[in-house]
Amino acid sequence: MPKTPSPCIDVCKFKRGGHCIGCSMTKEQKSMFKSLKKEKHQHAFIDMLVSQQAQLGKFGHWSEAYRAKCRKKGAPNILDALVSGEV
Repeated sequence: MPKTPSPCIDVCKFKRGGHCIGCSMTKEQKSMFKSLKKEKHQHAFIDMLVSQQAQLGKFGHWSEAYRAKCRKKGAPNILDALVSGEV
């Protein structure tokens, strides 16, 4: 099974108080995700990121871009699993 893709959607412009305007991650968070090896840790990170995006606001575009990235890579759609409580 393909691994969980990074939440990065390849925008990488840190213009919102150090947060990327595409995915809301900071540079430190991007590095942190890369170091996570266990799938459950990656899923928890993405869950945290969704909460962070809700708190910061204006990241409605991210979820569809991330779903498209998962489809392209043949990876499971973790966002729908998080919403349904499967993760």
